Amino acid sequence: MMEFLADFNRIMEKQSEIALASCVDNQPNVRIVNFVYHPDNKGVVYFATFRGNPKTKEFALNPQAALSTVPLGTNEHVRIQQSTVRISELTVYDLKDAFVAKVPDYASIIEQAGSELDLYEIHFKQATVTIDYTRSGSVSF
Repeated sequence: MMEFLADFNRIMEKQSEIALASCVDNQPNVRIVNFVYHPDNKGVVYFATFRGNPKTKEFALNPQAALSTVPLGTNEHVRIQQSTVRISELTVYDLKDAFVAKVPDYASIIEQAGSELDLYEIHFKQATVTIDYTRSGSVSF
């Protein structure tokens, strides 16, 4: 149902954090990360992380992931149950403007530690959009 696409794009633009879950050896692990999404690149979410940290090792062992945006004062959120995480051919410098537009403090992080950050892509084909307890639906890419 593409009727929720405008809501999906609005939520993905407005919200700056996702709860990103991995699972290795039947042990789930979730963490909060900043993300960017551009509607021209449908079905891909980007996040940056320090090279070699535990989550990068987890995704190397099992690239399957789930995520939810972190709601901002309302119940509106996007949930993706099936996705694949992989390192991007782009760099954090390629998406610097998008990260800084969402999280202004990210400019200093990129300036100070950009060379130590890897950019990752989360690829997905379907997402569930929740507006409130009475309205939710799916979008497909």
